[in-house]
Amino acid sequence: MANVATRESWSGRPEEEGGAAERTPLLNGAGTPRRFSSSVLFRIGQLSTVDLGDENQEAETELSSTVLEEIPHTENLLSLKYESLDYDNSENQLFLEEERRINHTTFRSVEVKRWGICGLIGILTGLIACFIDIAVEQLAGIKFQLIKSNIDNFTKQGGLSYSLLLWASLNAVIVMVGSLIVAFVEPVAAGSGIPQIKCFLNGVKIPHVVRLKTLVVKVSGVILSVVGGLAVGKEGPMIHSGAVVAAGISQGRSTSLKKDFKIFEYFRRDTEKRDFVSAGAAAGVSAAFGAPVGGVLFSLEEGASFWNQLLTWRIFFASMISTFTLNFVLSIYNRKPGDLSNPGLINFGRFDTDENSYKYFELPIFIGMGAIGGSLGALFNALNNWLTVFRIRYLHRRYMQVIEAILVAAVTANIAFVLIYSSSDCQPLREGSGEYSLQLFCPDGQYNAMASAFFTTPEISVRRLFHDPAGSFNPQTLGLFTLLYFFLACWTYGLTVSAGVFIPSLLLGAAWGRLFGILLSSLSTETIAWADPGKYALMGAAAQLGGIVRMTLSLTVIMVEATGNVTYGFPIMLVLITAKIVGDIFVEGLYDLHIKLQSVPFLHWEAPVTSHSLTAKEVMSTPVTCLRRKEKVRLIVDILSDTSSNHNGFPVVENSSGQPPRLCGLILRSQLIVLLKHKVFVERENMSLNLRRLKLKDFRDAYPRFPPIQSIHVSQDEQDCLMDLSEFMNPTPYTVPQEASLPRVFKLFRALGLRHLVVVDSHNRVVGLVTRKDLARYRIGKNGLEELSLAQT
Repeated sequence: MANVATRESWSGRPEEEGGAAERTPLLNGAGTPRRFSSSVLFRIGQLSTVDLGDENQEAETELSSTVLEEIPHTENLLSLKYESLDYDNSENQLFLEEERRINHTTFRSVEVKRWGICGLIGILTGLIACFIDIAVEQLAGIKFQLIKSNIDNFTKQGGLSYSLLLWASLNAVIVMVGSLIVAFVEPVAAGSGIPQIKCFLNGVKIPHVVRLKTLVVKVSGVILSVVGGLAVGKEGPMIHSGAVVAAGISQGRSTSLKKDFKIFEYFRRDTEKRDFVSAGAAAGVSAAFGAPVGGVLFSLEEGASFWNQLLTWRIFFASMISTFTLNFVLSIYNRKPGDLSNPGLINFGRFDTDENSYKYFELPIFIGMGAIGGSLGALFNALNNWLTVFRIRYLHRRYMQVIEAILVAAVTANIAFVLIYSSSDCQPLREGSGEYSLQLFCPDGQYNAMASAFFTTPEISVRRLFHDPAGSFNPQTLGLFTLLYFFLACWTYGLTVSAGVFIPSLLLGAAWGRLFGILLSSLSTETIAWADPGKYALMGAAAQLGGIVRMTLSLTVIMVEATGNVTYGFPIMLVLITAKIVGDIFVEGLYDLHIKLQSVPFLHWEAPVTSHSLTAKEVMSTPVTCLRRKEKVRLIVDILSDTSSNHNGFPVVENSSGQPPRLCGLILRSQLIVLLKHKVFVERENMSLNLRRLKLKDFRDAYPRFPPIQSIHVSQDEQDCLMDLSEFMNPTPYTVPQEASLPRVFKLFRALGLRHLVVVDSHNRVVGLVTRKDLARYRIGKNGLEELSLAQT
């Protein structure tokens, strides 16, 4: 593996290249990755792994480096730094004893707590959405009023260059603050957060992704990004915000603030947290779009990798509470208590069926628009993918990322000003023309139509494109706006700021969709009554968003709920399906591309279709470090301290009558850490556990930040003791025979949310261990089945 080095991760802490790439025998050793043809039987040899340097060199290198330094990058990597989450419960003796003590009353109490937590998730997510909406409205209002007064003043006196300077400076300063807090305080808060939450629910541990500090930076950052005039939206980050809220509430404590409220202790495990995070993500969608059903379907389609029927109602409950809380608080803020007309952060406005109805012969036109949206979405994703690789290679230092964000903010303001200045599209003022309509060089009683697209928040621009009457925009205005906004939105997504891509995609699609409707009307000498531009703006918005993010079921319902008209359900569904099919021909969806660029071991729904020729024996990690039922403390400490093999699961074996060791259980690194911390030792072979007996509470108190082995002191005398693992190991781990095919192993691993799958021979002896990375490293490429290299990125 030549020319491979570290790159920036979602944690935002770039790891600098530490000299030449060093091959390290991690997992299956070192070797060369190969590509395989699906028609040929083959045997996988050793994996290529590369040690890519030390993160601790970052501060020194950042200070000393003043030139643009390239970090080589390849997509054919799978990162070893991402750990998996333990979604499979360890059914050891402690767990089973606790579950058996739960009677019907206790079970009902636990269920009531689950519903109560989901209600709290909905309330807090709705309140956060209210705070974001009000803050953006107030700050953006101050900014736009200041710039409008300046432009109006200098239009009469001359010297509009001062207005341009003011606009660009305000945008740059606001975005600079937003970028600084993301880059230097919590880099994982960058972007919408949807790819990170998607990975978390898939079973991948993304550092800091559901921390309280991440939530604070996310909320502050998205407010500043939107107010700073970037081509972003505040809706996407609500999904991440809801997930963080859910993760925090469900644990009954804050590890960041070191505050434990001594509640909800039963839910302190990955399995329970995952279910609540799914509810939080759904509540975020509901607060963003006023679409509680769409939120549930979003968690099902895009978020949750594991689902059960009991969870559906609780998630729907959280979603309904979220949208109601937002609606209720905003009605009070707007001085219309009880007027529940603001179900989400974005309000598409109602589409009247009588005025905007569609005809059956328009369905092929909608399908054609879906194909256009899929093609433009594929182009958007391909350009953004190339730009992201460029950022990884050249803009990996945090100060460079902040400078880029400032540059984009200034360029956006300049482009907007030049387009508004040069536009001759003047429209008569009417009710709803906008609070900050610019007259500029238009006659009295008229306003600049280009300004109505740029000189306001993106949500208001989307609503105007949907509902402004025919003739409100010239084709030249819409064409120029579409062309330039496409590249601005593409450049903006991926900056080190908190921002979403939902609203920019909708705005872009609404612009070219309305243009499509205008051109359709111009084909006939007579006015085409059914070619309403607002209706085509809606279909264009759906096509563009579907072509970028490739969502189908959930996005259909979100769009229907946001428009308040189920009549458009069928054409929206056709548009989204077409956009996905056409877009998938060229490139993957935007979120999947960014997950791949970060080399995350993400498991899709199914194994590669041509992988039946692979067996568990060929993909497993080997050799495996095994422990005995009663093991020397010294050996356990040495194994946990070995930095060259950072294993997290250890099969437990036992010898019987001189036979080879056979599998009898599985124990996790985190469990061993807790046992060492509490010094659960056996002095001699014939003695039982000393001191007090551990409970599951001791393990939950240490969750989720288990102490490192280096922080635990074990004396020389204690190292000579034994540790009996019988009570703490999982005596019934999932196993597969070594002849099992890869698709079968994949289906079992993913459906059950496993972290370790033990591979045994016909005599139940351990021969290997299948982990997430062993499965994720196979994918379908241009030349058939490909094997990715493993690297310490």
